[in-house]
Amino acid sequence: AGMRFFLQYVGCFFAFFSTGFLIASTWTDCWMVNADDSLEVSTKCRGLWWECVTNVFDGIQTCDEYDSIFAEHPVKLVLTRAMMITADVLSGFGFLFLVLGLDCVKFLPDEPLIKLRICLVSGVTLLIAGLPGITGSVWYAVDVYVERSSLVFHDVFLGIQYKFGWSCWLGMAGSLGCFLSGALLTCCMYLFRETSSGRLHSAHSLRKGYSSAGTIVTNVHVPFSQTATAKMYAVDTRV
Repeated sequence: AGMRFFLQYVGCFFAFFSTGFLIASTWTDCWMVNADDSLEVSTKCRGLWWECVTNVFDGIQTCDEYDSIFAEHPVKLVLTRAMMITADVLSGFGFLFLVLGLDCVKFLPDEPLIKLRICLVSGVTLLIAGLPGITGSVWYAVDVYVERSSLVFHDVFLGIQYKFGWSCWLGMAGSLGCFLSGALLTCCMYLFRETSSGRLHSAHSLRKGYSSAGTIVTNVHVPFSQTATAKMYAVDTRV
């Protein structure tokens, strides 16, 4: 039981931070950052929804939102948005399911097998959430790197060059955390489910045996109602 509690809390820890990292990476503005030399007086970051420029000296930041989501955008931007939002929703649901499945939460306290199944469902959901998250973030980073490398290879300078920033790293870290949390909840908790099922089956059989024995004993010791003939014999015996 102690090891099961430990795995639940470790899985909950990773699920909480992984969900937070995925949400933060989706809604922050530094998926791409300028990779120019130190002569630049501003830091330019591009996110999935807007682009920001921060002055190096006074720290003043100005941001410009992209056009409407119905406007034409690069395929890289649209697919990354879709995959990261999907990862956010799935990881959020996985974390909520995991909270309901924790033994310390007073939800279905008399149904330990159901709570274990909830943890398994949470683990599967987190594993599925990590797939679009890692796909979107790694694909975005690789695309930025390939684009920059091709410009350098062909000796083309467009005024500014980008490399992937910390928002992209957050997406990768959140996705890997979802994989780790899901692996803990599915593989390890499945073993505890088998053990708990065996114990509950044994306990049910034992209670059934006790119930049957009690019924037999009760049937043996229940006194029969005395008939009139029995009462007459009892009176004759006392006389």
